[in-house]
Amino acid sequence: MSSSERYLTSSAAIEVSEVEPTASRSNSLSKNDRIEYDSAEITSSDEDFPEPTDEELSTLRKVAGAIPATAYTLCVVEFAERASYYGCSNVFSNFIQFPLPKGGNGAGAPPRGSEETAGALGQGLQVASALTLLFTFLAYTIPILGGYIADVKWGRYKTICFGIFVCGVAHILMTIGAIPSILQRGHGMAPFVISLLILAFGAGMFKSNIAPTVIDQYPHKKPYVSVLATGERVIVDPEATVQKILLTYYGVINIGAFFGLVTTTSERYVGYWLAYLEPGIVYFLCPIVLFFAYKKTVKVPPQGSELTQVFKIIGTAIKKGGLKNITNMRFWEAAKPSNLAAAGALTESVDWTDSLVDDVKRTFKACQIFLFFVVYNLNDGGIGSIQNSQAAAMTTKGAPNDLLSNFNPLTIIVLVPILNYGLYPFLRKRNINFGRISRITFGFVLAALSSVIGAILQWRVYKTSPCGYYATDCQIGDGVSPLSVWWQVPLYALGAASECFCNVTMYELAYARSPKNMRGLVMSLCLFTTALSSAVAEAVTPALIDPHLIWPFVGTAVAGFVLAALFYYLYRELDHDEFYNIEGEQEAVASSGIEGLHVDEKV
Repeated sequence: MSSSERYLTSSAAIEVSEVEPTASRSNSLSKNDRIEYDSAEITSSDEDFPEPTDEELSTLRKVAGAIPATAYTLCVVEFAERASYYGCSNVFSNFIQFPLPKGGNGAGAPPRGSEETAGALGQGLQVASALTLLFTFLAYTIPILGGYIADVKWGRYKTICFGIFVCGVAHILMTIGAIPSILQRGHGMAPFVISLLILAFGAGMFKSNIAPTVIDQYPHKKPYVSVLATGERVIVDPEATVQKILLTYYGVINIGAFFGLVTTTSERYVGYWLAYLEPGIVYFLCPIVLFFAYKKTVKVPPQGSELTQVFKIIGTAIKKGGLKNITNMRFWEAAKPSNLAAAGALTESVDWTDSLVDDVKRTFKACQIFLFFVVYNLNDGGIGSIQNSQAAAMTTKGAPNDLLSNFNPLTIIVLVPILNYGLYPFLRKRNINFGRISRITFGFVLAALSSVIGAILQWRVYKTSPCGYYATDCQIGDGVSPLSVWWQVPLYALGAASECFCNVTMYELAYARSPKNMRGLVMSLCLFTTALSSAVAEAVTPALIDPHLIWPFVGTAVAGFVLAALFYYLYRELDHDEFYNIEGEQEAVASSGIEGLHVDEKV
């Protein structure tokens, strides 16, 4: 492979998928072309990746670049963390709620061939619901702390390593607490609760920083012109590449989610010591992978959060433009130093730039977008356990009532390569702009349609159940509707498909539209919507009773359709907005004190 077909990053040689630079690069690099970026060596040359002209931007099609090798490596780390998260959390409810089965093996597994449920602590449904909800809420709230610490003190990579260490301690403690002799003596509650809280804390420190670090491995912030093997000149687009990276990342997350099948099988046939040991073993892949990839990973150092300046900008904009005008994007113009200087109001306390104001404006709009996901999450997965409850009232022919939930990760795993290598390249080849707002809106509609299917299925369950509209705890006959549980497959499949359009694009916006020194914090804010959705679901849980179980599906579906239309109307112009604030990227690099790194961090 010639030097014109390869460019180097800290992750090793990255071969550009179907793309080679239009200009060959020199074999000799000057001192100014080689710099140290944390532990990663970066080489740069403006001639290798020429910016497209206005004519080329309007005529050449866009393609995604190659995913750096270290991005794949970090995805393996995310797989191990998610396998541990879902592997453990999938068995929490039974472990807490039910006692050790009579006649079982003393480790939590019921007698072979019985209909008993695996269990250990025997604390009942309310305690089980409270602790599992607390775990979810903390795991998606603590990322705010993790993101802030990464931006200000430690950097994302060090924070990830800290989170991995904390979770490792939690896995060890959780496994010890599930040893049969401890459970049989009734001493399992204390170590479990402590390990649950530690695991939630470690996951929170990890989760807000892993996706931005994966994207950090791709150096280009500006599009450049390249030539395909066929001779066609194309534009390598950073947005298309980040989309490709995050789709791969999201697919790997859902491969990890399948590990719940392993642990639920272990709890039933062996016991909880194995159910907690297995995700712990997988989890310890994380430090091993990070150790071998350390020198090749691009690690963005902390440069101090711009949060203080952000608050100053917001305060200045309110003072100059009035709070009532905050929805008007010109509201932010009043806080720009250039405009303050023109009005004679520039003071020494103004220590920000016009570009940072633009970043704050972009971030503010992204955070507005995140709020729509509170309702979206209720459509994607339902409120509480209504989907599992519905399945329990349908004919399963011996299958677990929560079996079909596995069609969510299965659909995502199948759909990700279709989108990455089929649909999106097809649309780009024909210059069809399926922009970020259009993708999210489409995902909102898919999730709302899944709730429509849920409402129809619940109506049919009521109509065909021996107990009519009191089907959930029916004791007449076999107690279930003749409607097959497999009719729920479209419900789960549509919700999963919506995630590929909604969640992946939300991660893109959180990274690209935030100031470079606040990406961990902004990513954590988008994750926090899951915690808010959990809180809303918990608040309405008392209303989830027969004969009213159709209406939770109907209510979220109607809200989903209405908000999808409103969302597209409010933010449709962002389909054509600049993906990165290039000027802001340049200022962030300059302020880091690293000389020689170009605006687009070309390598």
